[in-house]
Amino acid sequence: MKKYLIQISFTADSFASLVKKPENRLESVIPMVNAMGGSFVGSWLSLGQYDSTAVIEMPNDISMEAFKMAVMAGGGLTRFDLTPLMSFEDGVQAMELAQKVRYTPFSGKEGSSEK
Repeated sequence: MKKYLIQISFTADSFASLVKKPENRLESVIPMVNAMGGSFVGSWLSLGQYDSTAVIEMPNDISMEAFKMAVMAGGGLTRFDLTPLMSFEDGVQAMELAQKVRYTPFSGKEGSSEK
């Protein structure tokens, strides 16, 4: 399964509700992920730009995007940033593949078809 890094930010109303009635939001979110064929690897409250960070496994990008849409449609977040993750083993394969091709940057010199 594919792994994804999720970084979210709550709305002010969400924080007000959580302060008024504290709860572990994972109890609501984990069953959603499981129902879509995925699983939580881990989740943490975070300090700084994001309020919570998680690593989730999902069968594919469509399932992950559907999860994101469902969560954002609930209206409790201002941000849901998503980063697909790659293992180091897959990264090495990508490096090996990159050795086989060469990118030629635009030169900007006269005679170029770009204007």
